[in-house]
Formats: sequence, structure tokens, C-alpha cells
Amino acid sequence: MRLDDRLSAMVMHATARWTVRYGKDLRFAGTGLPAPRVVRVPTRHGRVPVHVYRPEGGARAAYVHFHGGAWLMRYPGMDDWWCRYLAATAGVVVLNVDFRTGPYVAYPVAQHQCHDVAAWAGQGGGDLGLDGERIAVGGFSSGGGLAASVCLQAKDTGSWRPALQVLGVPALDLATDPARGDGGMISPGLRQLVRRVYFPDPATRNLPYASPVLAPDLSGLPPAVVLTAQRDALRHDGERYVARLREAGVPVVHDVTPGVDHYFLTEDPVRARVTMAMVADALAGAIGRGGPDNR
Repeated sequence: MRLDDRLSAMVMHATARWTVRYGKDLRFAGTGLPAPRVVRVPTRHGRVPVHVYRPEGGARAAYVHFHGGAWLMRYPGMDDWWCRYLAATAGVVVLNVDFRTGPYVAYPVAQHQCHDVAAWAGQGGGDLGLDGERIAVGGFSSGGGLAASVCLQAKDTGSWRPALQVLGVPALDLATDPARGDGGMISPGLRQLVRRVYFPDPATRNLPYASPVLAPDLSGLPPAVVLTAQRDALRHDGERYVARLREAGVPVVHDVTPGVDHYFLTEDPVRARVTMAMVADALAGAIGRGGPDNR
């Protein structure tokens, strides 16, 4: 790894809690929930802290969330607002995973850790007492790519079956060189930095768990909600994945926020209310609200 790349990634990693600021205007629900409980879940690469949000009245269905940050920022708190919203609105337990990132680890550590936490939830989640048949996964940006990877890993290993995948502005292709014309928040320079730091071996970038849109077979995956943004450089990743999932017979809801870049919810908080409610309803319909343990 080049020294300048390592230093850049270290700065991004260390300052994420201060530099990543979004979601303030999206705290529509769940603000009264208590601080999340932190549990440490065993994985192939050590124990991973997981922030557990419980809705009022309890629940056994769960949504496992993977935050964004380009595989370089380790800060699950960036999506606290989203976790609170879904816990309160969909009536499910939310597990916000504090997986490891570059430059201190490289592929496939985060992918393995996220799968292992989700599989742990699918097997009951220890003393959380979760219903393994009512577990969904999702994430934003690189976290959306991780969620797609987790579903592929779960299918290939038979560890458990996710009920739904929620992919928000997902990064799904680390092998294809970004187009020079791609601008906006996710610049070609950032994407190249991510590849050099977290995917340093070019041979790994084509692998399905790194680039889910390149997986040879998407049949048998869980239903998906895919959220894309009109001006986002990653929009093409999401559109290609939607097309390939549909070709494989996987049910997909594809929602496009018009006129916005990568921070698609923050940039249009009025439209965000519709998008967020749609996701909460999809989660509730797939795993949560109205079930015998989610009253």
C-alpha cells in the first residue's frame, strides 16, 4: 500500500465521527428510544461490536444494518437516525454492525464479519432471542454492497436465509474502472483510493462477494428493495443489479430519488419521508409488524 494512500485512509477512518454529518433533518421517529445496547458477536475475524436498538414493546424480528463509509470509515453512529427510525416505525430490532475497515484490514474481512453477524442473528442472536426466519439485512453505499454480499454468502453457505435485502445507493462493482465523467460526491479518485486500500489485490475485485453485480448466478436470493439517486455515480451499479435480480426471478422494488446525489435522503428530506416510510413498510411486511412477537 502506498504511504500516501495509507495516510489518507487513516485520516478518513479517524475523523469519520466528526466529518460524516448527515441525517439531522431525518430524525422523524425513534428519538425517544434508549441508547443502543452493545453486544460483541464472534466472527471469523474476532468479536464485532453490534449496537442493538429495540422498539417499544419488544420484538423478535430483526434488521441487520451495515453503515457506509467506503470501507474506510468505521463509524456506525453515522446511521443512528436510520436505526432509530426503523426500530420505531417498522417495529423490529435493529442491529447496527461495527465491522472493521481499511486501512487496518482489507477484503474480505468486512464481508466476512458482516455475514457472520447476520448469520448469528439468523440463528437466534444469543440472548436476544431473535426469530431466525424473520431477519432482513441492508445498508447504505458500501454498506449496501456489504448487504448484497451477505445475501450471496448466505445462499452459498446455507448459513441462513435472509427475508429481505435493502440496498441504499449500493456500491456493487469494484472491478470496473470508474468513468472519467462520473463526478459528484463519489468521485473517481475516491473509488480508486478504496480499491487500492481495501481491495489491494486486483484479482479479488471481480469476486462475487466484492462485486455482487458480477456474480454469475443471482437466483435464489431474497427479495430486494433497491434505492438509487439520479445524480449518484453509483446509480449504474444499482440499476444493473436490479436488472440482473429481475432476470434471475428475484422480486425487486426499485425506488429512484430524482435530482439528487449520493446523500439522497438528506438532499431531499421531504421526498425522504416517502422513501423511508416505504422501506419501513417493506420491512414490516417481510418480517415485522403484526407478527405474534411484534405486537
